[in-house]
Amino acid sequence: MKSALFPGSFDPLTLGHYDIIKRGVTLFDEIIVAIGVNSDKKYMFTLNERKRFIEEAFASEPKVKVVTYKGLTVDFCKEIGVDFILRGLRNPADFEFEKAIAHTNRSLSEIETVFLLTAARTSYIASSIVRDVIRNHGDYTKLVPDSVRVKQHHFK
Repeated sequence: MKSALFPGSFDPLTLGHYDIIKRGVTLFDEIIVAIGVNSDKKYMFTLNERKRFIEEAFASEPKVKVVTYKGLTVDFCKEIGVDFILRGLRNPADFEFEKAIAHTNRSLSEIETVFLLTAARTSYIASSIVRDVIRNHGDYTKLVPDSVRVKQHHFK
């Protein structure tokens, strides 16, 4: 079985992430959406909320699993027996950043990184932009799947 790990903080899941996962399931037998836990990072959404957003968005897709992990992504891949990392690319800056990580991961392991270009209609969407729209009471619903809905306490 060919599995790919799609790592990120998903704070929150965006339509860009959603698109990459939907397209990834056509290429792999299983997509493991892996929410990285970084204790130094301040998140808008709790780990449970982020996990629920993804699980609900893909409730009808049995090829998508959601997990959380700490530490190096390649170490987690080895631990669970995954040979591929899936990443989305929005722009040249993403490419340069992701290329350096992919080369590093290749030097640390046998794990291949597979890149998908984001769809033109979602290429401008970033979680940081979504968080800014939410903070400023804008209509974030056009940027995220229906499963991502904000409770009032996130507006502070």
